[in-house]
Amino acid sequence: MVDIERQTAGILNDASVAMALGARSYAAAPFSPSEAYPEYPLDQTTLCDQRNEAYAAVREVLFRLDLDRERFGSAEWNPLGRFIGPGRTVVLKPNFVRDFRQTQTGHGDCLITHGSVIRAVVDYAYKALAGRGRIIIADAPHNDADFDAVRRIAGLDEIQDFYRRAAGFEIEVIDLRPEKARLVNSLIVGHDRLPGDPAGYAAVNLGKRSMFAEVEHLCGLIYGADYDIDEVRRHHRDGAHEYLISRTVLQADCVIVLSKLKTHKKVGLTVNLKNLVGINGNKNWLPHHREGSPSNGGDQFPDDRAIHRLERAVLTPFKRAFRRLGPLRPVLAWPAMELGKLVFGDTNAGTIRSGNWHGNDTTWRMAVDLNRILLYADPDGGLHDRPVRQVFCVVDGIVAGEGEGPLDPTPRPAGAVIAGANPLAVDLACARFMGMDWRRLPILHGALRDHPLPLLAATREQVRVHVAGSSEPLGLDDLAGSDPPFRMPCGWRRQLEIADLPSRDSTDER
Repeated sequence: MVDIERQTAGILNDASVAMALGARSYAAAPFSPSEAYPEYPLDQTTLCDQRNEAYAAVREVLFRLDLDRERFGSAEWNPLGRFIGPGRTVVLKPNFVRDFRQTQTGHGDCLITHGSVIRAVVDYAYKALAGRGRIIIADAPHNDADFDAVRRIAGLDEIQDFYRRAAGFEIEVIDLRPEKARLVNSLIVGHDRLPGDPAGYAAVNLGKRSMFAEVEHLCGLIYGADYDIDEVRRHHRDGAHEYLISRTVLQADCVIVLSKLKTHKKVGLTVNLKNLVGINGNKNWLPHHREGSPSNGGDQFPDDRAIHRLERAVLTPFKRAFRRLGPLRPVLAWPAMELGKLVFGDTNAGTIRSGNWHGNDTTWRMAVDLNRILLYADPDGGLHDRPVRQVFCVVDGIVAGEGEGPLDPTPRPAGAVIAGANPLAVDLACARFMGMDWRRLPILHGALRDHPLPLLAATREQVRVHVAGSSEPLGLDDLAGSDPPFRMPCGWRRQLEIADLPSRDSTDER
C-alpha cells in the first residue's frame, strides 16, 4: 500500500476539480492520441491520423489539476505519479452497466464509459508505472449484461492487443460478476455461473458506521437486486451491514473511477459515488429500496394509493414463489410481465415503482457505504480509520446520458471530461454542471455529513473547479451549468432545479 499520509491528503482534503469542455466526438479503437505529446509513453509511430478530442480532454484536466505541473510539456511529465508508483497495481473501474438500453436501440454512446477515455487514462497510468506493475480494467455490470458485447463496444480487445504489440504489456480485463441472470421480458428466470473475480471476494461489515444504522428499524423492508428478499435482509440486520466486495479492487494500490455522466432513476445522478455498485460480488446484498410507501417506512412507491397496496400485496408473494418454479419460469415470464404491465403500469412508460423516484431513501445509503469501503477497507475486509489506497476520478461526459438513466438514457452531447482526486467533490461539480441542486440530492448531502469515516474533509464551499477560460478556479455556485439543464427521470422531474439556472419542460425532445 502507498503512504497513508499522502493518501489522506490526496483524497480527503483535495477539493480540486478540473473540467474540460468542447470535445465533440470520440476516436476509433485503439484510441491512440493524434498529437505527438512529449510525455506519450509509447512509440510515436502509434499515433492515429484522426483528431482524438477525448484524449486531449483527459490530458487537459490532468494539467488543470496542477499534477506534476513543473514538468508539463516535457517527456518526464507524469501527472498520475502522485497516485501511482512503479510496480503497483492499478484498477480502472469504468461504468459498464449494460450493452443495450431498455427501450431505445443501441447504446447511443451514452450508456457506458467510452474506450477513448479509458485508453487515455491507461496511457497515463502506464507512464506512472514505468512499465512495471498491473493495470486491470474491472467492473461488475448489470446482472443481465453481456460482457463480451460490452468489451466490443468499449474497444477493450483493441486496447489489449495494442499494448501487447506496442509495449509488451498486458492490460487485464475482468468481469467481476460470479453469475449472470437470464431474463425473459425483464423477469429473472435463472442464472448462469461466471468465472468471477479470480482474487475472490471479501465480506465487509460497516456495522454502526453504515448509513443504514440510523434506519435499522426499517431494514426488515429492504429489497435487493433479486427475488430472494431474505438474502439481502440477512446482511442488513442485528447491527450488521455488510457487502461482498471484489478482492481485485481491495488489493489495488490505486483505483481510478471512470464514470459516465448520467441521470439515475433511484438517486438522481450516477457519476463516481453510484458507480461503485460495480465492485460487488453479490448485488443481492445491496439494498435498492424499502417495500411500501413513506406511510409505513417504505420508499418503493411515492404514495399509498390502493393500486400500490394491491401491487405490493400481489407481487411480493409472486416474486417469492416465482423463483421456485424452476423450468416453468421461462414459460410464465412473458405473460406474467404483460399482465403486470396491464394492471399496474409499465415502469418504462412513466409508472413509478421500485424506488425510482426522488423519495428513495435507500439506494443513496448503499452507494455511500460502498465509497467508505473503497477508501477504508483492506483486502481482507477490515476497516481502518484512514484511507488505505489511492483513488482518482475521470468522468466521461463527452456524450452524457439524460432522461431515464441509468439503463435507458438519451444521448446528451455535453462535451465534458471532469476529473479530480476526491469522488464526492467531483460529483458535486457534476451535479452543478447538470443543473441539479445538490441539497435536493440525498446521495450528495448525505455523503457530506459528519462521519467517523469521512468521504471529504473539505467543505462544499471549498470545492474549486478549474475550467478553461477562467483565470481563477470557480466555486460550485459560480460554475455555469448546462443550458438547458439535463432532463431528469420521470420520478425526479421538477425536484432538482437550481433557481439561477434555466429549466426545460420535461416534454421537450432533443
